[in-house]
Amino acid sequence: MAPAGSYASLSAAIRGGADSIYFGVDKLNMRSRAASPFSLSDLKRISRICRWCGVKSYLALNVIVYDDELEIMREVCDAAKAANLSAIIASDISAIEYAHTIGLEVHISVQANVSNLGAVKFYARYADVMVLARELTLEQISAIGNAIKEQDIRGPNGELVKIELFAHGALCVAISGKCYMSLGCYNKSANRGSCFQNCRRAYRLVDVETGDELEVQNQYIMSPKDLCTLPHLDKLAEAGVSVYKLEGRARTAQYVSTVTKAYRAGLDAVEDETFNPENFQPLEAGLAEVFNRGFWDGGYYCGEKMGEWAASGHSQATVKRVELGHVTNYFAKIGVVEFKLWQKELLPGSKILIEGPTTGAVQLQLDSLRVAGKPADKAVKNDMVTFALPEKVRRQDKVFLLQPVES
Repeated sequence: MAPAGSYASLSAAIRGGADSIYFGVDKLNMRSRAASPFSLSDLKRISRICRWCGVKSYLALNVIVYDDELEIMREVCDAAKAANLSAIIASDISAIEYAHTIGLEVHISVQANVSNLGAVKFYARYADVMVLARELTLEQISAIGNAIKEQDIRGPNGELVKIELFAHGALCVAISGKCYMSLGCYNKSANRGSCFQNCRRAYRLVDVETGDELEVQNQYIMSPKDLCTLPHLDKLAEAGVSVYKLEGRARTAQYVSTVTKAYRAGLDAVEDETFNPENFQPLEAGLAEVFNRGFWDGGYYCGEKMGEWAASGHSQATVKRVELGHVTNYFAKIGVVEFKLWQKELLPGSKILIEGPTTGAVQLQLDSLRVAGKPADKAVKNDMVTFALPEKVRRQDKVFLLQPVES
């Protein structure tokens, strides 16, 4: 299950091999600080795209809901039902109950902190899919999965309850992401989608009585590394996990494409019984090239203690994006892209990224290029550049140069 924070990310997720996507709208959105292009008016279009591509569509409605927002919550659920979305993702009992009454499928969010079989049995009256708490071990997950089968615990659709697990991306220092630090400091609640992420900053610890300063090994003591379960997908599958959630609604289409393709390949290998963890390390999968805070290998699932802290408050991606221009034309019959170079110098061998709402994210390495229709050793600012690309792109798609980040 891949994130979609824009139409470009939606296309990237689908082209990357996602079985389902999840997204938020501008009302009751856990990513309200990130500018979301989606509103209720987009639901039918998103649903239509997903159905056409054979992909399920899930609307994230997993914020805390207050009394004066119950009508808004119902409006969102009604719109999701009318658009024929596959399900909503929720943790608030009012949202779960209302969606259930109108026949809208519900998935239980990680915010509900489902940590035991009793919680599974409670939510089974509402949901067929539940995200288990991120703090569980593989042994605990497996025990819940086995108990679901042994006790024949079924959801509203009559099917055995499915286990969903957070598989990749940013982690919060708080239990299941229910943090109140941003609320306490800025009156902006993480549980309302308004987190200021002040945990990602460097801090000094000072004794208020003596003024003594405590020296810590890592200043970023509240900022965990990103979770990466890619090398452990076989273990997760064996434990009974059915849905693997990839975090990143605030990330680029390039990020969504890279991560989705990596986990698609990993899960296909698990299904084919050809999975080898050595072939699916973050570096080999290209995950280090896109946004990350370093990787916590397996996280709590593999019995690790918290202590995998980020070395910086910023991304540790090994590759940076430099915007070069927009696609001015694509000649489908001959498979050639045309764009005007706005800045920088472009050479054969350069790594290029093209992103767009329908295109998603397409990466390639330039074998050769042309300037004004003629073969060239390089292109400079204001040159009209063309190069071969068999995969279709669109006018106004953004063209980026991908460069290694200098250490």
